Amino acid sequence: LFLLSKESGRNAAKYIIQQFPQYFDKTFAEPNIPCLMPEALAPQIEGVSEEALKERIHLRRVKDSVDLFDQLVQAGTPVSLETINSLLDLLCFYGDGESTLEKGEEQKEDLEEPGVNASEPKAPTRQFQRVSQSSGSRWRENNNAERIFKIMPERNAHSYCTMIRGMVKHGASAKAYDTYIDLLNERHKADVHTFNALITAVPYLKERFLERWELAKVFLNHMAQQEVQPNLLTFNALLKTLRRCGGVGRSMCLLVIKEMEALDIEPSLATYDHLLSIFCRGVDLCPPGIILEVLDDVEKRSFSPQDPDDGMDFSISDNLHCLSLGEKLPREFQVCCDLKDIKLAYRLNKAMEKGDNWKFLDMDRLNAYWSKFFSLLCMMEQIDVVLKWYKEMPPSLFYPTPKNILDLLQALDAANHLEVIPSVWEDMKQLGFSRRQDLLEELLSLMSREKHPEEIQLAFAKCAEDIKAVHEQTRREQAPLEWTGSMLGHVALLFSRVGRTQDAWYVNMMERFQQINRIPTDQVMDEFFNCAKQTNCPDEAIKLVKLAASLGLPSSQRLKSRTEKEFELSEKQK
Repeated sequence: LFLLSKESGRNAAKYIIQQFPQYFDKTFAEPNIPCLMPEALAPQIEGVSEEALKERIHLRRVKDSVDLFDQLVQAGTPVSLETINSLLDLLCFYGDGESTLEKGEEQKEDLEEPGVNASEPKAPTRQFQRVSQSSGSRWRENNNAERIFKIMPERNAHSYCTMIRGMVKHGASAKAYDTYIDLLNERHKADVHTFNALITAVPYLKERFLERWELAKVFLNHMAQQEVQPNLLTFNALLKTLRRCGGVGRSMCLLVIKEMEALDIEPSLATYDHLLSIFCRGVDLCPPGIILEVLDDVEKRSFSPQDPDDGMDFSISDNLHCLSLGEKLPREFQVCCDLKDIKLAYRLNKAMEKGDNWKFLDMDRLNAYWSKFFSLLCMMEQIDVVLKWYKEMPPSLFYPTPKNILDLLQALDAANHLEVIPSVWEDMKQLGFSRRQDLLEELLSLMSREKHPEEIQLAFAKCAEDIKAVHEQTRREQAPLEWTGSMLGHVALLFSRVGRTQDAWYVNMMERFQQINRIPTDQVMDEFFNCAKQTNCPDEAIKLVKLAASLGLPSSQRLKSRTEKEFELSEKQK
């Protein structure tokens, strides 16, 4: 939470500086450190000129750049090929949409200038937009990039390559392929980044698996003919395509890995992710040998980001059965859990902590990683080891989830270490889980299942008292918790076992069975009766008999006989 707060503060500071640069125009400092000074985000060059266009392109002002280019064309002012290519780079990167900065400015203007109908209510606009939202835009037909590309007096390889990469990025794979054919017809050569994009687009160009592989080979042959040296991203793009080639991908991916080794290209995390995703379609279908071989190789390395997929493209839901140290949850942990292989989990954890590998996980995924690891510990490890990990893992790394607490309670139950439950309850209160119905049910069930030494029973009764207080809290922002029959019975048992008959009857449980139309179990009735007998409270025993009779319980006659036999009753009580 602390790290998330720091990151949020940094983003807020950047936003304020970008939106209100006039308040940060001080350019003097002692000593003067240029990298710490705010970046100039407002255009400084006025008028219609190529230099002004270059400045707006540098500032990533998409709409302003297009408008200024159109003005130059209408005025008959020639624009250099280099500048037009830079404009195409900008348009293809943003998919002809607005940059994040321009979106923020337009929204600020909407808030500050309500317009003519100022009296009309206006829907609130959100100033803070995630970058990922802008990246979801699709390639529009005859957009500004295509229009400018068509009217260019001359085009070079850079122009074609930019268009191809932009089309692939924004989902126009068929157009990208047609543009590549035009590039070949114009006798230009594509660069390695363009071939990488085209290989990535292969699954969207062909339907059949074999046809996809054949088209990928065509692009590889073209690279060889044009003397374009493949790089890591080329092989990762090829493996990413083979993930969607079924059995063809499984038969060809190892050849791709061997080719990488022949060219002395080191794999990245995305390489391993693609490789294991090709082989692992489920824990039952995943060859254990491939997992171990990959882990053997991963353990020897400390990784650095080399591919966008190293930290951006790993899926939890689609393929949970493969290894990934990338942005999302490590996939092999699902294998570890399914195989119940704690040794494999320890090896993976050691590899994750080596060097800066842990930096590939953001805070959410890092916590999910430790959550999955802790659940596996609870399932497979000795309770002393589990508690050691639980106490020593800092909250900045591991913030327990309700499932983690439930796994811990079950581990304590399996190891017969229920005396630790009161400390777990204190943690639950701090974590905000004191109103989780499933956790409260499990907690009370474990504490009331059997009798314990007096000291432990007193601690359990204190927990029951806290739970009762949670149910009695009335806050406007929180819906009241409802008692269940089992929870009433568990709390009544815990109070009865420490002699707190008043709490068990008046303040808390027994009378509420009638109020919520629940039936207490015979164990609850007997425990309360024993408590009344130990404290010599015949009035409580009589009330218990009346309660059993009013609820129509079969145990009412038995309790009545016990009361007459085991208590000295007055005439009135009889």
